Amino acid sequence: MKKLILANGLTLRPMQREDVPVMMCIEEQAYPYPWTEGIFRDCLRAGYPCWVLWQGPSLLGYSVISVAVEECHLLNLCIAPSHQGQGYGRQLLRVILDLGKSLMAKTAFLEVRPSNTAALRLYLSEGFHEIAVRKRYYPATQGREDALILKKTLVS
Repeated sequence: MKKLILANGLTLRPMQREDVPVMMCIEEQAYPYPWTEGIFRDCLRAGYPCWVLWQGPSLLGYSVISVAVEECHLLNLCIAPSHQGQGYGRQLLRVILDLGKSLMAKTAFLEVRPSNTAALRLYLSEGFHEIAVRKRYYPATQGREDALILKKTLVS
């Protein structure tokens, strides 16, 4: 898929290796335990659908998914902290799930920290529901934090 022009002067295009250093600045601001450059490069090398969201010259966010056997797994969706709370995450999520559907996914899955209440609210409001808990999945300041596993049906 090529570049998409969205509302509000937003552009969504496939991630390139050159995007990774800028993404790392956002990743390190947004998460206490960020992905590494190597993880992003591995996702690109593996051919995962990786997308970056731009508004003019500013990178606002990005997303990485994997799609296999009619399932879409949202691996990373991040909006720069300075742009959070303005609807960009919702817009990116919707476009990424549509991309998953276009790649024949019938169901979407993701993991989210229970402490990431803004993300959890977004996912629940977009039709995801909790199906399980992965105990001690995420690193945390006090040891490990569980992950909530969420699921959404993409086709009726």
